[in-house]
Amino acid sequence: MDIVKVPERILAKKMREIPLEEIKSGSFKELFLEMKKAMKDHEGVGLAANQIGQDLSIFVIEERIAQEAGLPEVFINPEITEYSKDADEIEEGCLSIPEYFVPIKRSKKIKIKFVNEAGEKIKLKVRGFPARVLQHETDHLNGLVIKNRFGMTKARI
Repeated sequence: MDIVKVPERILAKKMREIPLEEIKSGSFKELFLEMKKAMKDHEGVGLAANQIGQDLSIFVIEERIAQEAGLPEVFINPEITEYSKDADEIEEGCLSIPEYFVPIKRSKKIKIKFVNEAGEKIKLKVRGFPARVLQHETDHLNGLVIKNRFGMTKARI
């Protein structure tokens, strides 16, 4: 599966939220598997649906990161509800902008709410590198890529 690259328009728009009934129907199971495979094939740690051309508010994260942080691998309709003031700046890359790496300032801790694969509403506190990954992927779903973030002085969106 190909990864959509900048400047494709789908990377610059807010993704469509998915109604709970659609999630609970199980009709996205194949898409979740395809996204995980594409992320792994392209050696990513996260992948948003718009990066494979889908206008859906979904992202997946790498299995090892999810397990180590006690997180699911699939996030549907995610929204970051709180950002810590404590932030750090680390170099990030993006599958949609090959060979482009820039320092990005992000909060060290976040609170996120989302729907899981079973259609259950979840709220979690996440810290460290997993929090950075969730912020990066949530940015994608809101139409932002790291080129938009580069040079921003605040950790907040």
